[in-house]
Amino acid sequence: MDLTRIFDLLVVGGGINGAGIACDAAGRGLGVLLCEAGDIGGRTSSASSKMIHGGLRYLEHYEFRLVRESLAEREVLLAKAPHLIKPLRVLLPHAHTLRPAWMIRLGLFLYDNLSRRVSLPGCQGIDLRRHAAGQVLVPDIRKAFAYSDCMADDSRLVLANAMAARELGAEILPRHRVLHAERRINRWHVTIEDTNSGETMEAVAKVLVNAAGPEVETFLNRATRGADRNHVRLVKGSHIVVPRLYDGPEAFLLQNPDGRVIFVIPFEDRFSLIGTTDVPIDDVADGWRIEGSETEYLCESIGRYFRQPISADDVVWSFAGVRPLYDDGQSDPSDVTRDYVLELEAPETGAPLLSVFGGKLTTYRRLAEAVLDELAPHLTGMGEAWTATKPLPGGDLGAEGIDGLRAELAREYPDMDAAIRDAVAVRHGGLAREVLGDARETADLGRQFGLGLTAREVDYMMAREWAETVDDVIWRRTKAGLQMGADDRSALAEHMAAQARRAA
Repeated sequence: MDLTRIFDLLVVGGGINGAGIACDAAGRGLGVLLCEAGDIGGRTSSASSKMIHGGLRYLEHYEFRLVRESLAEREVLLAKAPHLIKPLRVLLPHAHTLRPAWMIRLGLFLYDNLSRRVSLPGCQGIDLRRHAAGQVLVPDIRKAFAYSDCMADDSRLVLANAMAARELGAEILPRHRVLHAERRINRWHVTIEDTNSGETMEAVAKVLVNAAGPEVETFLNRATRGADRNHVRLVKGSHIVVPRLYDGPEAFLLQNPDGRVIFVIPFEDRFSLIGTTDVPIDDVADGWRIEGSETEYLCESIGRYFRQPISADDVVWSFAGVRPLYDDGQSDPSDVTRDYVLELEAPETGAPLLSVFGGKLTTYRRLAEAVLDELAPHLTGMGEAWTATKPLPGGDLGAEGIDGLRAELAREYPDMDAAIRDAVAVRHGGLAREVLGDARETADLGRQFGLGLTAREVDYMMAREWAETVDDVIWRRTKAGLQMGADDRSALAEHMAAQARRAA
């Protein structure tokens, strides 16, 4: 870690927006420092609905620019990270008492045509009496519409961007909080705290980018000693995971009587992910745990559509996250724009500060380009935009994609358990060989902890992916926690502690 040089850009926040900005900037030849108070992608960016989608329901609010941009990004991100993002067919059951069929058809027509599709099929009508989904939905729902979106490993998408930034020369500092930032003529002088040791250090940068997500205003009003500002609506989105409700490959988009929609998404082979809620909150601290009323709301939504009802007793995992939406004056949190807003403060005699409000997982790359476009007049020697065509680490899989990689690994590691090989391939893509190393058979990978997770992969995550805690590994870099017992968790904690001592 070298903080003695003057950085072009200091990015506050290691979620998807901060990591994307750091990646783009580093690839343009800028000196970049990223500081994240917790784990990379450890808060909002790992609590999404795990989808790269255009935002079908945003059409009702006339957010055509956002939908068009999001639809185009689906294709870009599929090519950049095919191991982390894959096509998903979504079924929208038609309930006669809610949105009329003509409105849905019009929305899907726009969805198919606002941006050019390359690899994803268009929408179609479905007769549920002749489709497997009709066997799990209530009998009076006989029609559905099908359209395309993508599902994503949100946490690992953030990691891939941070790793790319590091490869391109950026300094990435998870568990480092920016305590204070002060303008001194044309530079930012920043005080940073190592949250593990309590040690403080100083850094200097030409430009400060505030991508702190839910903490964006807190940072503005505390760390920079600015006047109180209030541009953010905090909305909590919660999800539950239950045993799989439908064996088919499709997801469902369910309309609720209150106008909201929720997704039911196939998740980690054996489960269904259900969400999200939209609950306004006043304090960020209230946004990281699901409430019983939210679980009940999601279970009731399933009961309206699925023959097999669910209850809180069926929930095997739940999570919640805070979405920092830009306050556009809407009263209903479901109606607040998911678009991003950039606010640039560039005084004639002071260093620039750019703050990021709002945004969504799908458009993080375009947001990063927009940030650098805004900052271009204030940074010399910045290269051209480049991220639209360059794969993320692990994403250069060729025409055969993830299936081709699986086949290659099967030939190269024939004596290794296929489930472990496949798990490593899906999580790491083209970097799978770095994870497996010189192992020849399953025993060479060390202890197995569940869901294909082995000691060898955990060591890689600690050495290359900034993992420090058990939760870093089993809920963000993997979802192994869904199938791990108490003994495996204890063993994993002991292994990680021993590995940290060896590395110290």
